[in-house]
This record gives sequence, structure tokens and C-alpha cells, in this order.
Amino acid sequence: MASTRDRPHAGGRLVICATPIGNLGDASPRLASALAEADLVACEDTREAAKLLAHLGVKARTVSYHEGNERARAAELVEAVAGGKRVALVSDAGMPGVSDPGHDLIQACLARGLPVEVVPGPSAVLAALVVSGLPTDRFCFEGFLPRKAGPRDRRLAELAAEPRTLVFFEAPHRVLATLGAMAEAFGPERPAAVTRELTKVHEEVLRGALAELGERLAAQGPRGEFTLVVAGAPEPAGPDTSELAGEVARLVEGGASTRDAVGAVARATGTPRRAVYQAVLDARALRSGS
Repeated sequence: MASTRDRPHAGGRLVICATPIGNLGDASPRLASALAEADLVACEDTREAAKLLAHLGVKARTVSYHEGNERARAAELVEAVAGGKRVALVSDAGMPGVSDPGHDLIQACLARGLPVEVVPGPSAVLAALVVSGLPTDRFCFEGFLPRKAGPRDRRLAELAAEPRTLVFFEAPHRVLATLGAMAEAFGPERPAAVTRELTKVHEEVLRGALAELGERLAAQGPRGEFTLVVAGAPEPAGPDTSELAGEVARLVEGGASTRDAVGAVARATGTPRRAVYQAVLDARALRSGS
């Protein structure tokens, strides 16, 4: 059985450790080693950390590090690292510092010039993104939306035109209201996916339009922790090519050269000159063919 070393390590460091997001079988050998080698494990909930440590067969000294004591405890942990201790930082699930405590401690260690390492691992953000079936080439993570309706709706309005796939976390008692607000801000037909209890026994993924997903989830009852994935805004449709050609023809009839008319229409519509000129050629070919 692995055990924490009793004496301080020669080089203190903070080791940020990603933990399983539901299935303890996802814990890596490197995570087990990092926790076993730590002089101190700072954890969001010592009870949850105890389950992980027991599963890995690791005995370690733990200390709480959560939203309520983050600032004060961070100062203590920085001093421990500065004094040569190896401190492992874990959250209840996933990566510390991502919608979980950790940023203050990481920033404080870096400000002191202390070594900071990371042990990668499971991610609800990436798991939900890839299983959603929505585009993965460009995406952004928004974490939890504001709890109050006003700030939440303003945030969604800011994101309505975002072309990248969007990923959010949400609590079960707010998820229906959030889906309704998203349908209002993004449009009821915007493609999305609702993922629940990822990697756990009752894992579930619902895919469809926002309005439909809200209805389906309301019918079955929202339970568990949710990650929501929403398609980015579609590219706005450009002007109809026949309309572009018609506007060029109108300007030419008014005395403008085709070159000047094409340039004017391109500037007025935000359409590339080449596209406007091609629309003119297509219209001429259509007329000559008829």
C-alpha cells in the first residue's frame, strides 16, 4: 500500500490533480503516485477525497480547501509549498480551478515563483463535447451561468451570436429554467445536447433542439449533475445572388460602369467583389441561356 512520506521533500511544489468525474475506474496510475508522494492533499471535501484515496490504496494527510476558506487556506498552503512540502490539490470531480476552487492557490504559488505541476485526467467539458455530436473544432467553456435571471439572460444575449460550440455546467434545480432561457436567447431550434451523470451508472445524453430538450427533461425530471452543449450560431445568410446582380444592373442603368457598380454593391452589402461580379456573370449566363 502506498503511503505519504513523513519527511519534507527537497523541492516543494503544488501538484494540480484531475480526479474522476464519477467513475473511480478512470483514476490513473499517475494520479495515485502523485497523491501517494504528497506531504499534504488539499481537497474540496475531505469525505469525497477519502473515498478516492481508499480506492487507490493511498494513505495521505488531507486538509479542506473549498469555496468558504479558499483565500485563507491558500495562504497556508503556499507557505507549506515554500517550506519544501509537496502539496497535491484535488476537487471532488474533474480539474481543480475549473468551476472549482484552485485558482487562488495556483496564482499565489506562481506569484511566489514556486513550481506548479499538473496531472491531467477526466474532464466533464471534453466528455460532454465529444459525445454531444456537435462541432468540436472550435468551442468555448462558460462554466455556470449566473444564478439570477437578469444576469443570466444578459450573459446569454452576449453569447447569442457566438459561432463556436458552447459548453455549460448546470445544477439540477436550475437546468429547466436555463434551457428555457437558452431557447429564448438562441432560438428554440438551436441544436444542443444535455448530458447527465457522465461516466456514472445512470449516464444519459439527450440530443435535439433546445425547446425539445427542455420538454423531454421536464417530463422525466432533472436529476444529477448536468453539462449542456449548445451549437454555435449559424453563419448569417448572405444576400441572394439574383438581388446582387439586380442591384448592379440598376446602377449600370443609372450610368455607372459595371466595375463601379460591382464595387458599390460589394461595399453596401459586405459581399466580396468577386462574389458580386460572379453573380453578375451568372445572371448574364441565365439570360443568354433562356
